[in-house]
Amino acid sequence: MSAPLDASKVEITKTTSPSKPLPKEQLVFGKTFSDHMVEVEWTKESGWGVPKINPYHPLSLDPATVVFHYSFELFEGMKAYKDSNGKIRTFRPDKNMERMNRSAKRSSLPTFDGEELIKLINKLLELDADFVPEGFGYSLYLRPTLIGTTASLGVAAPDKALLFVIASPVGPYYSAGFKPVSLEATDYAVRAWPKGVGEFKLGANYVSCIEPQSRAAERGHSQNLWLFGEEGYITEVGAMNVFFVFKQANGRLELVTPPLNGMILPGVTRDSILNLVKQKFADTVDVSERDLTIYEVKERAAKGELVEAFGSGTAAIVTPISNIEFRGEQISVPVVGGDAGDLTKKVWQLIQNIQYGEEEFENWSRIA
Repeated sequence: MSAPLDASKVEITKTTSPSKPLPKEQLVFGKTFSDHMVEVEWTKESGWGVPKINPYHPLSLDPATVVFHYSFELFEGMKAYKDSNGKIRTFRPDKNMERMNRSAKRSSLPTFDGEELIKLINKLLELDADFVPEGFGYSLYLRPTLIGTTASLGVAAPDKALLFVIASPVGPYYSAGFKPVSLEATDYAVRAWPKGVGEFKLGANYVSCIEPQSRAAERGHSQNLWLFGEEGYITEVGAMNVFFVFKQANGRLELVTPPLNGMILPGVTRDSILNLVKQKFADTVDVSERDLTIYEVKERAAKGELVEAFGSGTAAIVTPISNIEFRGEQISVPVVGGDAGDLTKKVWQLIQNIQYGEEEFENWSRIA
């Protein structure tokens, strides 16, 4: 019988040369790592092996390993936070595990019990607690990753895999702080397509975005606003989900984000924003998951009905948008006080309050 993932069997080997965490002011996103990592091997014949927490180290893989040739790879992005009492918390880790298993199934890689991986991550956090920086905007970024490790050039489902978790202490994603960004509405390249793999967190979904992002940067923009089809359907912004806020004729606001149609990554932050706005701001805001196009955004901006826009994701939480360039024309998004609109700021602050344990909401923030 194939063995399940079992955190109770974990073997821990502590580093003999512990490092000193950098001062939080010196942290650069994803450049430094904590002292330990989680590793679990899987084989088709035996299932999940003994989980191990070892000192952080390079991996040794055969040059023919399928991850290098056919992208048998997926990952998650999540964070651990230190609250005002010094306790370490994670934010909705069950949602990350659900998404990781969906990605694994689509990638012909093994699935696992998400709660068992959460237990292993909690043991890693206990061991590397000193690497979780204090203060709003600071956290320990966690990167659970699953790769196929079969050494073969044959195109087939791997019969070996490696699940591992590394951790990187990080500060605010944008060094300039909570500042609005300019986007290039991009229709000469696409991030995802119908019935493809855009809804899964695969490395292959990111590599194709870098060259268009570089082109957008050359024209003075921070990210791409990804469009699809001749109709100009809006999908995502950079590697984030995207939201628009429109003023309606009845005086209420409409918060709009594209629906999960197979091309959109089901972001944990996206889901959190939708739930929070429905419950906390229902008296003034209607929430819509619907198709929208760049032409609707342009038209409503011209009428003064576009009042806010922002991207959302684990790394930055919320990123306000101030401008969108589409085929040489500028679509301006109002910003208040030079940073963001009112709803954008409220959502950003509310999510942070929950993540750092300042406010409780539906057990989203779990003490590790």
